[in-house]
Amino acid sequence: MLGLSGMVALMQRNPLASTPPAPHETLIPPLLPRRYRGAGPWGESWSDEVPSREKLLEVIAIQAEVARLGLDLGGVMDLVVQRTLGLVAADGAAIEMAEGEDMVYRATAGIADGSLGLRLHRDRSLSGMCVTLGGAQCCDDALTDGRTDQAACRDVGLRSMIVVPLRHHDETVGVLKAMSSRRMNFNTHHVKLLELLSELVGAVMYHATRYAPSELFHKATHDGLTELPNRGLFLDRLRAALAVATRERRSLAVVMLDMNGLKAINDRFGHRVGDAALREFALRLAACVRQADTAARLGGDEFALLLHPGAGDEQGVLQRLGDCVNGRFSHQGLELPVSASLGLARFPDDGLDPLDLLERADQRMYEDKRARCLARGLPA
Repeated sequence: MLGLSGMVALMQRNPLASTPPAPHETLIPPLLPRRYRGAGPWGESWSDEVPSREKLLEVIAIQAEVARLGLDLGGVMDLVVQRTLGLVAADGAAIEMAEGEDMVYRATAGIADGSLGLRLHRDRSLSGMCVTLGGAQCCDDALTDGRTDQAACRDVGLRSMIVVPLRHHDETVGVLKAMSSRRMNFNTHHVKLLELLSELVGAVMYHATRYAPSELFHKATHDGLTELPNRGLFLDRLRAALAVATRERRSLAVVMLDMNGLKAINDRFGHRVGDAALREFALRLAACVRQADTAARLGGDEFALLLHPGAGDEQGVLQRLGDCVNGRFSHQGLELPVSASLGLARFPDDGLDPLDLLERADQRMYEDKRARCLARGLPA
């Protein structure tokens, strides 16, 4: 990990000097918009374009946090996208990993939060170009730049972005993307900061994906407590299922479930007992869905199901799920209640995209929760 003096020395090298550096030494490759090359956006020389001491110290602090997380791939990715927002004044950030012919959003923050699991074709996106060329790519206006997936940019709400490769030695393991809802939001300061941050992040991800890669991929896409798919994997599968359902004119359903009473269990018996209740709930939920369906933990006491065609009518599905998950269970001599509030939304009747379907199912789940509270004489 570079110290502050080492960072400044690295910054002050001119990658456009008359003797070109070796490819692995180039800080900013020449395939950047003109205002990112040779001079800063206000005409200052490249060598004068050194980020402030405060920003360099911020990079060092993030690197230290990354190092402490070690090979926790999911934790590293989540930390980096969250800290990228403040580091370069971005409205959103994402880490994308190359999976086959796609670049997949595996960690998101800010305006990209609703796009977890989004897939971009490597040959038709700036992220794919970043991987292919192995250098930072910048875009001042995503809606007019022919290198971008303009439809995806419009959906996410981004207008300008920086994409830097996450590399170790000569291998690119993913990209870090900073994005803004405004045109021309980024400058060379921001590019350099992300380049510095990406060095350690790329090394950590490289080693993580090669140390029991299948296990680490599982950890990055599954909830550590319940072993169910996490929010990112659920959204990835939902997007893929919607694409198939649209193409084949088929329906599918999304169910939101809220585990009732978890806070009361935590407050009375402690979080260890609460965790046991969550695991029991997850086991019951996984046992009552078909192999083709997906049961996921979205976070806290929130769970979701993706049900493919053939699951049955709405009331039948909700009744069957309630029968599966509701009931008491024994834990260390305690008899604990486990139950769920449920809400279901169908494609295409209730929405056409993942967020619309989840929002509608969530609304119906809270309607069910209020009805249950009123039936028991409790405040809704």
